[in-house]
Amino acid sequence: MSYGLSRLIKKLLPHRLFYRALLIVAVPIIVLQLVITIVFFDSLWIKTNKGMTRALVGEMKTFIVAYDNGKYNNNDLSGLFSIYLDLNVDYKKDEFFSKPQKNRWFSPIDRTLRRELKSNIGIDKYWFDTTSYKSLIHINIKHNDGYFEFFIPKDRVTSTSARMFALWITLPALLMITIAIIFLKNQTRPIVNLAKAAQKFGRGEDVDEYRPSGAMEIRQAGLEFDKMRKRIMRHLNQRSEMLSGISHDLRTPLTRLKLQLSFIKDKDLSKKMSLDIDEMEKMLNEYLQFTSSTYLEKDETFDISELIENIIDKYNNKNISKKLIPRVYISGR
Repeated sequence: MSYGLSRLIKKLLPHRLFYRALLIVAVPIIVLQLVITIVFFDSLWIKTNKGMTRALVGEMKTFIVAYDNGKYNNNDLSGLFSIYLDLNVDYKKDEFFSKPQKNRWFSPIDRTLRRELKSNIGIDKYWFDTTSYKSLIHINIKHNDGYFEFFIPKDRVTSTSARMFALWITLPALLMITIAIIFLKNQTRPIVNLAKAAQKFGRGEDVDEYRPSGAMEIRQAGLEFDKMRKRIMRHLNQRSEMLSGISHDLRTPLTRLKLQLSFIKDKDLSKKMSLDIDEMEKMLNEYLQFTSSTYLEKDETFDISELIENIIDKYNNKNISKKLIPRVYISGR
């Protein structure tokens, strides 16, 4: 099971070094931001909103108690609460509110307000709306034969620091990730250049003068690759020179053999031997081409059945039996 999980993780992870390194840098930053955000919303923002909502509901209860006390003029009381506590209230007498409740269960403001009103006012004795007005909250509280209608600014129940917090926590994270991307680009570029040089050299292509760069370990790997490349090139040059010398040396005996074949009276035998000498000469020419620095031997597609049949016909040996499948094509040199 652990092996299967390991394979699944490897498939999900990016394959390129740059993206893996970026993942190593970015994941801790993102996790840290999430933890800080959760702690902020749980410990600060939500608790602050709860305290503000609880204070608001307490002020509303205070107004209702003072209103029922009868010691104060109701209009003066409403004016005082409007001026000093920013509570705009009006009493609707002999009216019953039956407006449908707009439940937004995923809104922190609605959840907190609903909880406080339910615990302090009572079930089915309140109604509120936080969406109809952009900057106001509309609250109705049942009282005697009517209800109180409150219009309260939204900043009385919510803190505006959440947006600033989100801004200040997002911008540094983006800045850090941008700096990390630039830094990782500079660090992975030497490795990419080394991989490209090794790939070109492995294909037999000419590699320009490779200059190691980057961190000390990458420079060391680049220097060792350059030394290995030079040793291999020196070995290939020595082998090419040896093959070139052998090819040139064998041309003289082949020329003598051709001259001697011209004096053989058996024309059939002379023709067969001449074909063998021509084939050897062709091989020598190919060796000479191979030893040249600009020649790259390429694969060719040919019919191997036809090749075998030509060889058998060439020697004209009746003891050789053949049963070939026609048109069998392979790629080779």
